[in-house]
Amino acid sequence: MAAQRLAEAGHKVHLFEAQATVGRKFLVAGHGGFNLSNAEELSRFAGRYGAEEARFVSLLSHFSPAELRTWAADLGIETFVGTSGRIFPVAAHKPADLLRAWLSRLRELGVEIHTRHRWLGFAGAAGLRLRDESAGLEAAREFIIEPTATVLALGGASWAKTGSDGTWVPLLQELGVPVVPFAPANCGAEVTWSPFFKQKTGRAPLKNIALRVNDGPEVRGEIMLTEYGAEGTPVYALTPQLRAALARGGPAVLHLNLKPDLPAATLLAKLQQRRSGASLPDFLRKALHLGPPVPTLLREAQPDAASLGPEALAELLAAVPLPVAGLRPLDEAISTAGGLAFSALDEHLMLRQRPGTYVAGEMLDWEAPTGGYLLQGCFSTGAWVAQAIAAQLQPNRASAGS
Repeated sequence: MAAQRLAEAGHKVHLFEAQATVGRKFLVAGHGGFNLSNAEELSRFAGRYGAEEARFVSLLSHFSPAELRTWAADLGIETFVGTSGRIFPVAAHKPADLLRAWLSRLRELGVEIHTRHRWLGFAGAAGLRLRDESAGLEAAREFIIEPTATVLALGGASWAKTGSDGTWVPLLQELGVPVVPFAPANCGAEVTWSPFFKQKTGRAPLKNIALRVNDGPEVRGEIMLTEYGAEGTPVYALTPQLRAALARGGPAVLHLNLKPDLPAATLLAKLQQRRSGASLPDFLRKALHLGPPVPTLLREAQPDAASLGPEALAELLAAVPLPVAGLRPLDEAISTAGGLAFSALDEHLMLRQRPGTYVAGEMLDWEAPTGGYLLQGCFSTGAWVAQAIAAQLQPNRASAGS
């Protein structure tokens, strides 16, 4: 995004990519549904970035979801707003289609793309050390360039196979730049299931549920019970709360509401209709449309679930406790928390200790839930630094008569 904006402003841009192809993390982002952004009102949208809400008010105002839709349409990719508010390309378009059109536009603008070129660190006051690996590691050559301005967009530390491996951290720390340790975000939660539950349930979806961490707010959606625990949008959205609880030494408990749309009084009234001798699985299926794996899950959470009275069973159905033992490994996470601290940057996202070097994307210390907020955050930071660089370079262009 930064490259496109700067090229459109008339600047000569070189884009160096360590991988064999550009945008591999972008393609991975489309695996679970190609969700580009969200049509949520901007003030609420900015709140999705937690501690960085105030900063993202400015970033989103500069490059908003509406502007993102216009940008995609200009590349020939029409979008629509789904019932959830998420913004998707129309069904005919896949992530590769957008990426292909985007790279074609960059080339039309004169952006030179250099793949298999790895950044090795800084050189002097303005230089960058690079290694050309396009002919293989044995024939690799190192060289130095001295650009007028630099944008670092090196990613976080999840899905390392896409190039997002966090190996840039020591290169920034050499400057004394503060980097917050990476942690998994938007990832599955580990629950220590019994062998019986694993064998009986395996992978099983639970739809129209709500989750909360300890006594926190509920998040609605659908989850998948897995051999290691649970995953899905509500679990991902609660990763920050789980991570914080685990860091404090626990407890970190997901409370699962199996009937969030049913008022407590109505739920209790239905449970009071259970006849003596009726098995719990049959009763739950007929009275509440709760089939497998719910009876097994209730037994896992409370071994005597089948003999509970209506009041106790209502409480259990509204808050099935799932003790979380940990989060899935960093490399499995959809995104990462942590990264380069904003305190190292000025309001233009320029490194205070290295003027002319700007930082954008997931390598910055921010996190957001899935739902379009991650990609929009990257797009908006890229557009923001491009604006700052263009403003910095404009006096030079004017003085040169260009």
